[in-house]
Amino acid sequence: MDKIDTLLQHPRDQITEIIRRIYDAGLTTTSGGNISIRDGEGNIWVTPTAIDKGSLQRKDIVCVHPDGNITGHYKPSSEFPFHKAIYDSRPDAGAVVHAHPPALVSFSIVRKLPNMNIIPQAKHICGPIGYAPYATPGSEELGNELAREFKKGFNAVIMENHGTVVAGSDLKEAYIRFETLEFTARTIINASTIGTPCYLKDEQIDAFHSQIPDDPPEMDSVEHPEKELSIRRNISSLVRRSCTQGLMISSYGTVSVRWKDDDFLITPRNVPRWEMGLEDIVQIADGKREPGKLPSRALRVHQQIYRQNPHINSIILTQPRHIMAFGVSGKKLDVRTIPESWVFLQDIPMVEFGKQFDEVEELSGMFTPGTPALIIKNDSIIVTGDKLLQTFDRLEVAEFSARSLIMSHPLGELVPINEMQIEDLRKKFLS
Repeated sequence: MDKIDTLLQHPRDQITEIIRRIYDAGLTTTSGGNISIRDGEGNIWVTPTAIDKGSLQRKDIVCVHPDGNITGHYKPSSEFPFHKAIYDSRPDAGAVVHAHPPALVSFSIVRKLPNMNIIPQAKHICGPIGYAPYATPGSEELGNELAREFKKGFNAVIMENHGTVVAGSDLKEAYIRFETLEFTARTIINASTIGTPCYLKDEQIDAFHSQIPDDPPEMDSVEHPEKELSIRRNISSLVRRSCTQGLMISSYGTVSVRWKDDDFLITPRNVPRWEMGLEDIVQIADGKREPGKLPSRALRVHQQIYRQNPHINSIILTQPRHIMAFGVSGKKLDVRTIPESWVFLQDIPMVEFGKQFDEVEELSGMFTPGTPALIIKNDSIIVTGDKLLQTFDRLEVAEFSARSLIMSHPLGELVPINEMQIEDLRKKFLS
């Protein structure tokens, strides 16, 4: 995926990249959804009406000038009136994203709002969610209803029997908000399929965000030998692959790889995962960090796992959409489903939210050769391994297992591989 530069990149290019991400992720259809950007001169750049979202090009983007004149080959989106109404009500808004992603449509058609306390970053990124009653698409009434909600300070609004609209200071912020909101909705729905979602208290979320990262001092200089560069390439490649496969979203996920001794490379803080490049990754060596870069907020957890577990050389901490259903419902992710799942993962323990910053040493001590992964309630799964590809493979297998368990729930109870079969697997693959 291309990076989005909201300062230097033309609105046409920003819009075509983001609509492509949304379409490729299955969060809109060929004809559904629209995106706009308001530039510093008051021009509104918007997707056109009746043009395939799966093949949209920069030349297709329409510009509506402040005086109402239009530049472009097509008519602006039929929903342009509500985009303008939102901008008129919110001078701070620089971008608007509207689509019909399945999980958020599910909330809109049962007329409920997702509880953003399901995972720690959702409330922080999305804030409270507004609700707009139904009005005819493209109508002045719909624009008025949405403008009323955004004027109250909401940055994301569920549209009754329609979908969702989010706004941001720029398109990158709006997209991350949109992606996080849909992920939150899917997590709640998946968790409700297998049990009852449990939500974090406001004080737990506040405690999470008040954790001041214990950043190590900066190095005086940094070197990038061939092995280190190879690790950077692998991390960057697998982070983007994780995003494409729904194993990670822009707002959450950390990957690290041990380089030598207790030195390692780790993904940075405040860089959208979709856009992470080689230059963003942070080297940690001799207890110091690469100059001018901030490592992930999860640095302490990764560092302690490496110190206590010489057999671990790579770590992925993330929020896959189906695994998180177990993480927020408290249901056991039982991987005795197919032989591969148990051989790769064995048993996956679950720990309480907060252990990742209150009891790091105890958490790190839970990893053994027979326990390569654990789930932190309402937060993430941590998967470990020798090589990064092995760790990624384990993550994929865990997510596939979680998905199969959720899909099997309406069919009946899991009939797991029995103890005799487990012992046979242990002798053949783990002895």
